[in-house]
Amino acid sequence: MEYIDYYKELGIDRNASQDDIKKAYRKLARKYHPDLNPNDKEAQQKFQRINEANEVLGDPEKRKKYDQYGKDWEHAEAFEEARRRQQQSGRAGSSGPGGGSRQYTYTGGDAEDFSDFFESMFGGTAGRRSRRTTGFRGQDFNAELHLDLREVYTTHKRTLTVNGKNIRLTIPAGVENGQTIKIAGHGGDGINGGPKGDLYITFVINNSTAFRREGNDLYSEADLDLYTAILGGEITVPAFDGKVKLNVKPETENGTKVKLKGKGFPVYKKEGSFGDLYLTYNIKIPKQLTAEEKKLFEELQKRRA
Repeated sequence: MEYIDYYKELGIDRNASQDDIKKAYRKLARKYHPDLNPNDKEAQQKFQRINEANEVLGDPEKRKKYDQYGKDWEHAEAFEEARRRQQQSGRAGSSGPGGGSRQYTYTGGDAEDFSDFFESMFGGTAGRRSRRTTGFRGQDFNAELHLDLREVYTTHKRTLTVNGKNIRLTIPAGVENGQTIKIAGHGGDGINGGPKGDLYITFVINNSTAFRREGNDLYSEADLDLYTAILGGEITVPAFDGKVKLNVKPETENGTKVKLKGKGFPVYKKEGSFGDLYLTYNIKIPKQLTAEEKKLFEELQKRRA
């Protein structure tokens, strides 16, 4: 397996913080995303590598293994198990006059790879036998999918390009910002016949609408003229999927909130279930009154005094 310097791929040093890693990944992911580079194979390969880099360096435990074992970080448990088995069976020789077990350290990078390292611990034929019979699970991939809030109002299908392969998936209505789903078997290839890894997709939901989403509920504002607020009446207000008519009660105050049951956002994986829509009334004061209109308001003021 070719060694890839994940730190170099993200343009950061080995002492970078987790926040530095996240910022570097998001910047590069936006630049090389396949949707922005549809016919650029080099950009797609770069996108794949930075996703691999983020999948490893963005996880403190995986990063620790990578720093210790390099490209063979996924086999860290195998290395440690090999050490334990060797020590328990007494295969390790004396390390000096004081005895004790011989210690091995994998330096990563261009140093000995997993196969050589494994063989050094078990010996020639034993090591070769283990490599033939031991399978390891493939690497998991991570990717971000950017969608608009309107796109996740309905269930729809989408084609993604991950690791140079097109993946057709169904995106259920109601997916939330930051939610991650797993697509089994679409990660890296296994080693020695091991199973493939999985693909984890994190949704980034951008909101270009006038509605604010909180879970399954939506929040918005509706303008109300002074006369309707005082006398009551019927108005038409926008909902996420169209328009609805509302009856306004007489003497409605500014800032009054009303709930439109079932006019919110779809509930994830619950067909036909919706949250609620909450509207806040903003009463608009009439401007540029005529002399006659002012006189009428003055008369009303006198009557109310």
